[in-house]
Amino acid sequence: MWKSVPVLLGAALLALAAWAETGGNLEQYLRPDHPDSYVVKKGDTLWDISGRFLQKPWMWPELWHANPQIENPHLIYPGDTIRLVYIDGQPALVVDRGDGGRTYKASPSTNTKLEPKIRATPLESAIPAINLEAIQGFLVQNRVVAPAMLDAAPYVIQGDSERLVVGGGDRLYVRGALPDSDSYSFVRKGELYRDPVTREVLGLEATYIGLGRVIARENDITTFFVSSSREEVQIGDRVLPTEERKVESTFFPSAPSNAVDGQLISVFGGVTQVGQYDVVVIDRGAREGLVSGNVLAIYKRGATAKDQIARDVVRLPSERAGLLMVFRVFDKLSYGLVLAAERPLAVYDEVKNP
Repeated sequence: MWKSVPVLLGAALLALAAWAETGGNLEQYLRPDHPDSYVVKKGDTLWDISGRFLQKPWMWPELWHANPQIENPHLIYPGDTIRLVYIDGQPALVVDRGDGGRTYKASPSTNTKLEPKIRATPLESAIPAINLEAIQGFLVQNRVVAPAMLDAAPYVIQGDSERLVVGGGDRLYVRGALPDSDSYSFVRKGELYRDPVTREVLGLEATYIGLGRVIARENDITTFFVSSSREEVQIGDRVLPTEERKVESTFFPSAPSNAVDGQLISVFGGVTQVGQYDVVVIDRGAREGLVSGNVLAIYKRGATAKDQIARDVVRLPSERAGLLMVFRVFDKLSYGLVLAAERPLAVYDEVKNP
């Protein structure tokens, strides 16, 4: 709990600094063609809705006005109405609940006999910050670990009937001491991430292959049943306890609380040019104060040019070319989704505060 205090304080100070720089004028954040109200529809994302009202969608928290009559005004549902109002001369965004976001409570009766409390929650789910289809696997499957952790993990030595590769529905054999868990994941060593400047090891990608459950154990050999697999499990693949984590789908676009100056160090999908909705890895994480929902500007790294007069080589200025949102944070790096790309981007392009 106490670890979050500096981050929250930093965010508050950053917001106050931004407020001071603008003279307390929030009007500048509004789009000239903003609507007065908008009814949320199924399939909307918070980013899309923010972009209807604001020139900088990540400034949503600056204009958000909490309604004390709503249990959690930050959760927005299909059927809710977002309205732009003015409070003390400043623009603010408020929500009017539709049927999709209502909850109902029945309190105990006034007589001495206690009645059960009833809580009915809506069938509709709150809209996500961004399209989750593009990042679902990275929310719950892939992970970044210390290289030593994967080196020490149990590994696949053979499939049933001496098979070298196996898939869902097959059996295989694993060697090594297994930590206690209700479920296990098969992972494969992926990319080793290093800081492009300092060469510090930032983590090792543990690429998700499939799920398995224990059938039998004898000494240091464990027989597994492969419950499901995204691709074939191979000899040498590692076994880790399935990661139990809350899938965060309701984070909100926000500016980082600290100054960020990093780079794109990898892109998933086997592509060299980075575009909209690509998932990328950046070399900044929790230790730099990043949290899920932080929005970063992407700057196209300036090309090198030969100065014919001075007879040397210089690097041209980097130019702003896109936006990404951080959706999963590790200690030293983060996964991000490219939300906008004005031109093709590439590994080693820069990321900074928006």
